[in-house]
Amino acid sequence: MYISIIAYVVGMALYIEGALLIVPIICALIYGESIMPFIFTALICFGISFPFTRVKPAVGSLFSKEGFVATGLTWIGLTFTGMLPFLFSGSMTSVYDAVFETVSGYTTTGASILTDVEALPKGVLMWRSFMHWIGGMGILVFMLAIVPFTGGTQMNIMKAESPGPSISKLVPRAADSAKILYQIYTALTVVTALTLIALKMPVFDALCITFGAAGTGGFSVLNSGCSTYTIAQQVVITIAMIAFGVNFNFYFFLFIKRSKLAFKMEEVRWYIAIIAVSIIIITVNVLSHGIYDSPGLALKDAAFHVGSIITTTGYATADLNPWPNLSQGILILLMFIGACAGSTGGGLKVSRVLLLARSYKREIAIALHPDIVKKVHMDGKPVEESVIRNTGAYLFIYLVIFCISVLIVAMDGESWVTTFTAVAATYNNIGPGFDVVGTMGNYSSLSDLSKVVLSLDMLIGRLEIFPIMLLFSGATWRKF
Repeated sequence: MYISIIAYVVGMALYIEGALLIVPIICALIYGESIMPFIFTALICFGISFPFTRVKPAVGSLFSKEGFVATGLTWIGLTFTGMLPFLFSGSMTSVYDAVFETVSGYTTTGASILTDVEALPKGVLMWRSFMHWIGGMGILVFMLAIVPFTGGTQMNIMKAESPGPSISKLVPRAADSAKILYQIYTALTVVTALTLIALKMPVFDALCITFGAAGTGGFSVLNSGCSTYTIAQQVVITIAMIAFGVNFNFYFFLFIKRSKLAFKMEEVRWYIAIIAVSIIIITVNVLSHGIYDSPGLALKDAAFHVGSIITTTGYATADLNPWPNLSQGILILLMFIGACAGSTGGGLKVSRVLLLARSYKREIAIALHPDIVKKVHMDGKPVEESVIRNTGAYLFIYLVIFCISVLIVAMDGESWVTTFTAVAATYNNIGPGFDVVGTMGNYSSLSDLSKVVLSLDMLIGRLEIFPIMLLFSGATWRKF
C-alpha cells in the first residue's frame, strides 16, 4: 500500500474543492451576502491539502487497490469539508444534517433535510447545487484532466470513480479521455443553462437547475420544486435529464462522426425504449384514474418524472403519492434500473441489468445443453468473464447492503413505503421516495442513525460499493 500517493491524490482533490468554492463566493458577492463561510472553508481545504501535496511522491503509479482506497477516502474527505459552509453560515446546526445534505449533493442524490429551501442564502444554495455538478462526472476524473499522473494511476482512478460494470478509454491516454468527458459534460451544461435562460428562467435558478440536471442531482431552489416553472422550461429540464443519463461514449462517437457506432450501442437503445414504454404506460394509467383532465399535462408530468427517476435526478413537478399503484410501481422499478453506465446517473445501470438478463439466459442454455460453449455479448462483442463475475458479485453485495439498510431505517417506525423507498432513493442516488420522503416531503423527520445509514448508502451507491467497502476490509491494509 503506497500511502504517500494516496495522500497526494486526496490532498489534490481537497485543493481543487477549495478552488471551486470561487463559484459560491462570486454568487454571494452578487447578492451582497457574507463570503466568510466559503473563505474559511477554502482555507481549511488548502491547509489540509498543503502537507499532502507539497512534495509529489516518488512512487508514480496508483495501482488498483490504491485507486479504490484513494477514491473512497477522497469522497469522505470532500464530505467533511464540503459541509462546512452549511455550518459556518448557520444554515444548519446539526452535523448529521450537514453531512446528509453534503453527501446528497456530491453523490448527486438530491435528498434533502431542508423544510424551507428558500430561507437559505443564495451563495449556500449555489454551493449546494454546484456540488451536484462537481460530483456528477467525479472530482477525481476532473483532477485527471488537469493534473499529470504516470503509469496506471489514471485508469485505476477512473475505474474506481466512474459508474458502470466496466470503464473504457475513449482515446489511448486516460487523461485525454477525462478531458474529452469534461468537454462534453461542460458543453451540454452550457447549452442547457443558456436554453433555460432564453426561456426566461431567472439566471440563478437556471444555473442551479442546470447543475442538478447535469449531475443528475435534484436539489431545487424553490420549495415548490420545479412545479412553478413554465411548461417549456419543464420540457427542457426533462430533455436535459434524459440526455445526461446517456452513456457519454454515445456523444463521443457522434462528435468524431461515427454515428453508426453510437446508434449501435445496445444500452442506449434499451435506455430510450424503457423510458418511452414507461411514459406511455404511466400517462394512460394516470388518465384512467382521473388524476389529470388534460392528456397533454399527463404526458408532460409522466415524461418529467420518468426521466427524473430513471436518471436518478429527483426533480419533481407533482406530488406522486396520489398516483395509482401501477405508476408508482413503475417508478420504483426505474429507481433500481437507473441510467446508462458512463453517465452521471445512478442505479444498477441499464448495461448491468442487460448483462444479468443475458447471463441468466446463458445459464438456462447451458443447463439444457451442458456441452455448449456460449458467450454473453454486448454491442456485438463478447463480454469478458471477469465482467460477468463482477456483475454477479456486485448484485449480491448490493442486495445485502440494501436489506441491512432497510432493517435499520425501519427502527424509526415510519411506514414501510417510507422506509423502503427512502433506502431505494438514497442508495440509487435518486432523492425523493414516496410517502413521508416523497416529492413534496423531505428526510428531516428521520433519526440521526437513519441519516448516517442513508448517507453511507448514498456514498456506497455513487461509488458502486467497492471503494467504500474496501476501506473497512482488513485485507486492504495488509502489506501483502
